Amino acid sequence: MENQKHIPVLKKEVLFYLNCGPGKIFVDGTVGGGGHTQAILEASAPNGFVIGLDVDGEALIQAEKKLAPYVGRYILKKGNYARGREILSGLNIEKVDGFLLDLGISSLQLAAPERGFSFLHPGPLDMRMDNTASVTASQIINRWSQKRIAEIIKQYGEERWANRIARKITETRVKMPIKTTTQLAEIVANAIPRRNWPRHIHPATRTFQALRIVVNQELENLKQFLNQVLSLLAPKGRVVIISFHSLEDRLVKNAFRNWAKEGKVQLLTKKPVQPSREELAMNPRARSAKLRAIEFRP
Repeated sequence: MENQKHIPVLKKEVLFYLNCGPGKIFVDGTVGGGGHTQAILEASAPNGFVIGLDVDGEALIQAEKKLAPYVGRYILKKGNYARGREILSGLNIEKVDGFLLDLGISSLQLAAPERGFSFLHPGPLDMRMDNTASVTASQIINRWSQKRIAEIIKQYGEERWANRIARKITETRVKMPIKTTTQLAEIVANAIPRRNWPRHIHPATRTFQALRIVVNQELENLKQFLNQVLSLLAPKGRVVIISFHSLEDRLVKNAFRNWAKEGKVQLLTKKPVQPSREELAMNPRARSAKLRAIEFRP
């Protein structure tokens, strides 16, 4: 895991839209490997400050190593960005100049088969970003009803073959428990007619996305964050959010547009900003990234 190269997505665009500068305080709500946090610290030298949050304790260990040269200019805390108000209050910070969220899964998590996020290598069906959380993908796959499994795959994976996939899962688990990521990926692939496999992604991609969203309560966390973030911003503070699938992007887009209509914010991105060809050549993982940004106008 330590050797996995972490490339922050849309780094130049993040720094531009956050309007980084000396003396400002930023929150990186999804620290991951620390790439964006490091870039923000460099762009806000000599005295910009970053509060870095992540629910993944292993990611924080990696980030701490990367950020060692900037000691005194950042704090890393294990916690969910959805609890931003509570965490900032605990640090005696009322307002900040910018929030960054880079949603979805990190390269570090994908590279660790034991975390259960990837179907490229066999691993346990876990998918918890916070390994102290109670629900795992295995519990959903092996214990939930066929109807409920179909519902989450359809709703959170936007998968048209959800009913067939759920039926195949429940038929298989009667014979034997579904224990590994590769086992589940094969079941999903077999449930979808081969002529209908997606052209550019693995047939299990949407099912794995749905499970990960449910296990980590990703959409609920994002809604909670959006409900409180404006109250935590200093005047002209910025919010920059990078999403990787349409469900997240829709939530962000609608919230930002509604706030703009109410005169609370200025939209800095009329359309989502996406990676350049050059970035995609270096980092194919960025292909579905969409960045949206606002500036708070109290």
